[in-house]
Amino acid sequence: MTEKKNTYLLIAIIIILFSAIGFTYFYLNAKIKDAIRQQPIIITENERRIYSPPVPESLLFCGEKVPLEDFDVRERIEREFLVNTYWHSATLLYLKRANRWFPVIEKILDENEIPDDFKYLAVAESGLINVVSPVGATGFWQLMEATAKKYGLEINNEVDERYDVEKSTLAACKYLKEAKEKLGSWTLAGASYNFGVTGLENQIQKQQTKNYYNLYLNDETFRFIARIVALKEIFKNPKNYGFYVTDDELYPELEYDEIKVNYPIKNLVTFAKSQGINYKLLKLFNPWLRNSSLLNKNKKTYIIKIAKGSYVIGN
Repeated sequence: MTEKKNTYLLIAIIIILFSAIGFTYFYLNAKIKDAIRQQPIIITENERRIYSPPVPESLLFCGEKVPLEDFDVRERIEREFLVNTYWHSATLLYLKRANRWFPVIEKILDENEIPDDFKYLAVAESGLINVVSPVGATGFWQLMEATAKKYGLEINNEVDERYDVEKSTLAACKYLKEAKEKLGSWTLAGASYNFGVTGLENQIQKQQTKNYYNLYLNDETFRFIARIVALKEIFKNPKNYGFYVTDDELYPELEYDEIKVNYPIKNLVTFAKSQGINYKLLKLFNPWLRNSSLLNKNKKTYIIKIAKGSYVIGN
């Protein structure tokens, strides 16, 4: 009997002890939370401020002056500085991708005597990825099918060279050179990339001015050159706009070998494996291949990039 009483007593003591611990825990926890709630949240003055990004005193596009003394032009430019400075994720990705693709684009622009500033047009159009717009404009340079074919690109159910960075850049160069000859300035040629050459010619005649900055156009075209100019400045001085990207964070250029193919390929998966890579790498390095085969009935010679180095990690 005594043993039973001792057991009950021990159980009672344990219950009381745990109750006391639990009460103490919840009491202290509540007190700590109250104390935290009563503490003022201190935000320094610098943390509280949202700065308007600097707009340089003077800006050029393709060597042509941007008239910042015109209040409308200045405000359009400032809008693009604000958007591209505070849309952090997008602009960071542009900076990273540019390290991979600008060397490819710059070389082709230079070879075709197109101002280097037009590489920022590709950034403004696509963010340097192969996107497709709701109306079907495709690739880095957002070429419509008719325009692409006009400037020599092949498009069918197996091949779409708008996805080929080198070939689409060359097509864009041909367009810009032709637009410059018709319109008279690189700024108007750049604007026509958004508005169309014929559309700009009509507005120039209607409004009796050949100065792009004096034309009254739709909002999208108003923003187009301004966006390119702002991106150019941010890329040139990223730290001025809060972007700190180290060299090891930039996307490296792709390493590959090239092979010439002038025969049909019935199965690109099998072809990829025969080259020591997998199908994913074949498609990533050759996005212009739009099907799982390349029947090549006309026996055309294509150049296919074969990934090499660290990319090849097995099939």
